[in-house]
Amino acid sequence: MTTSPSYLSATAEAYDAVAVRYTDLFRGHLATVPLDRAILAAFAEFVRTAGAGPVAELGCGPGWVTAHLRDLGLDAFGVDLSPVMIDLARQAYPDLRFEVGSMDALDLTGGTLGGVVSWYSVIHTPPEDLRPYFAEFRRVLAPGGHLLLAFFESEGDPVTVFDHAVAPAYRWPIDDLAGLAHEAEFVEVGRMLREPLEEERFRRGHLLLRRQ
Repeated sequence: MTTSPSYLSATAEAYDAVAVRYTDLFRGHLATVPLDRAILAAFAEFVRTAGAGPVAELGCGPGWVTAHLRDLGLDAFGVDLSPVMIDLARQAYPDLRFEVGSMDALDLTGGTLGGVVSWYSVIHTPPEDLRPYFAEFRRVLAPGGHLLLAFFESEGDPVTVFDHAVAPAYRWPIDDLAGLAHEAEFVEVGRMLREPLEEERFRRGHLLLRRQ
């Protein structure tokens, strides 16, 4: 019998505790970030062109990005550690599929997805534990499938832990995260760095990758 790392259960419990407040606080945020929407649109175009299968948003929270991906023409569903977040997503978007699960052990047949989106969902993973996530992303993606990562960028510093409002999180140098993806046999398609908005603390990083 295998057991999940303690940070997974702690993160799930932390998001369960704040799920309703989190949803109310950040509802509509995607409408305020045109660069974020632009890279989601680029990802969607790559996936549609490849025609390789459905898209999973891993760490979907209350489902906003999953719904946005659907609106961009993708067959999208969401997975999250937090049962409360999944309940909220199902209530808000009853026409979409949402499941409780962990990104490092997905209940999916290998090679079945055309795309994976991890939108600020690997940020709580300790750096030494991140490689298995890339391996799982690669396992579930079809050859040529695309992966989109959004994360807090370290702005020249090494990997840095910070006091995220919900659970401890990490800021990554974009080159280091791209290097981990390369080790897992992903090819970089493009990247985007966005400076923080007035109410944000850190630069935002985005990596668009393709499974070899």
